[in-house]
Amino acid sequence: MKFVTAIIKPFKLDEVREALSAVGVHGLTVTEVKGFGRQKGHTELYRGAEYVVDFLPKVKVEVAITDDQLESTIEAIEKAANTGKIGDGKIFVFSLEHVVRIRTGETGDAAI
Repeated sequence: MKFVTAIIKPFKLDEVREALSAVGVHGLTVTEVKGFGRQKGHTELYRGAEYVVDFLPKVKVEVAITDDQLESTIEAIEKAANTGKIGDGKIFVFSLEHVVRIRTGETGDAAI
């Protein structure tokens, strides 16, 4: 089993969710986060004062999948989240040792 975390631009969330659903990934967790990377932030004007926004808004999408879903999941996220511009995000893959569905007590792949 694998745990895939993707950091993407917020306006790409619906496209990523639809792409994941199309490849058979039906459960995901979404968190609004802020990040600092190669985009380096930008300056904004508020009430006449200029200030720097270092941390840009991003969305973290997390999915638990079986090993055989890994390649299609990564490909779906890549295609749906890509704008071709800096700040499109990253995908991280972790090994998942154990999963338990609380309601039924199912474990392993059956719990996903």
